[in-house]
Amino acid sequence: MTAILFLLPKNKYQNISIAQEKQFHSFWRYLYTMKSRSILILLLYIISPAYIAAIPLPAISTQQQAIAFVDSIKTIEKSPYWVNVSPYLFLQNLKNNVQNPISIYPGRSTNFCAYGVISQLVLEHNPLGYAKFMVQLYYKGCGGYNNICFKPSAAVLKAAGNLRFKGVLDINHAEQIWFLTLADHFKGYLNFFNRRYNSGDEDTFWAATNLKKFNKMARAITGFKTKSAGGDLIHPRMKNTFAFLQNCLNKGFVVLYINNRILHKKNHEKVKFATPTHYIILEKIEEVNGTVTLTYWDSGGKSLRQMSVKIFNKILFGITLVSADAN
Repeated sequence: MTAILFLLPKNKYQNISIAQEKQFHSFWRYLYTMKSRSILILLLYIISPAYIAAIPLPAISTQQQAIAFVDSIKTIEKSPYWVNVSPYLFLQNLKNNVQNPISIYPGRSTNFCAYGVISQLVLEHNPLGYAKFMVQLYYKGCGGYNNICFKPSAAVLKAAGNLRFKGVLDINHAEQIWFLTLADHFKGYLNFFNRRYNSGDEDTFWAATNLKKFNKMARAITGFKTKSAGGDLIHPRMKNTFAFLQNCLNKGFVVLYINNRILHKKNHEKVKFATPTHYIILEKIEEVNGTVTLTYWDSGGKSLRQMSVKIFNKILFGITLVSADAN
C-alpha cells in the first residue's frame, strides 16, 4: 500500500487527504483478500482504457457555490417546527452533504435507499438549490424545490432527530429531515396501505419505493427524462444487458433496482425466489469470461464487486436512465 503511494508524484501524494488514504487502504486490503485470478481481472478492469464511465448530468449550480452558501451560515437557531432536530447537528450534516455528497447514508434497516439515490441526483444537478431548500425547510417547516411544494406532516416534523439505531444516520439530522420529507411527499402503490407516518415507519412500506415511483421522483426533482427497463417483479428482457447498460452509461445517470438480499448472501444458489429491495447507482460495468465487475454507489460510499453473469441477471430487476434526453 505504501509503495503505491510512493509511486505518485511527491506533490500529489502530499495532497492526499486522510479520507482518500483510507480509501487506498480499503482497496488494497480488498485486493489482498481476493484470489489471484480475480486480482488479475480487477487490475485489467481498472487500467483498461475501454471501460465505460457514467456521464455527469448537466448542472445548474456548482458545489463551490453550495459550500460558500453553507459556510456563510455561522450559527443557526433551533427550529420551531423540527423540535427534535439539533441545530448544530443539522448544520454540520448539511455542510458535509454539500462537501462530500457520496457520504450520504440512508441508514441501517430503513427503506430510504431510493431517497439516497435521489440525493445524489440533486447534489450533482443543483447543490446550491438543495442547500437553500434545506435551510428554508428547517426554518419554515415547509419549502419549495423545482416547483414542488413540500409540506411534511406533523408526525414527520416530530420524528426527525429522533431516529435511532440507524448507524450514522442517528446524528445526521439534515438527512433525517430530507429522507422523511421525500417519503412523506411521494407515494406509490407500495405505500397504499400505509400513507401516514407512525414511529418506526422508516423501516416499513410507508417509506418503500417501487420503480415507477422512483422514476416519477427523479423526473420531478430534476426535470430530466427517465427511461426504464424491467420492473418490480420482472427482470429486464433484452438480448445484451451489458451492451444496454454501457450505452446508458454514455448518456447519463444509471440506477439499478436489485435484490440486495441475494447480493449479500454467501450461497446465492440456495435462493429460489426473490424480489427487488434496493437501489444503487452504477458507475462502471464489465463482463469478462462470465464474470461481471461492478463499480457503484451504495449507501454512503462507492463499492466494487464481482459476481457471475447468472447471479447478476438474478439480482437485477430494474434499470433507469436519467438524462437530459433519455432516447
